[in-house]
Amino acid sequence: MVLTPRLSTRSTPVLPTQPTHQSAVEANEAIRALVDARAGQDWSSVEAAKYEVLLIEWAAATRGISSDIIEAA
Repeated sequence: MVLTPRLSTRSTPVLPTQPTHQSAVEANEAIRALVDARAGQDWSSVEAAKYEVLLIEWAAATRGISSDIIEAA
């Protein structure tokens, strides 16, 4: 899997909404760091699995669900 950052074609910046739960903020930051570190490169199956786990944690946190997910990646 190769992820590349999207470049905005808009002249005005689009401000993303900020998650309100601290766990959502932490998961969001971890996702951004992982994607930024691997942008434009192929991902190993371990990195792809880690990304999937982070997305699940972020989704649970944004819905206010307590998540006890153990990372297998």
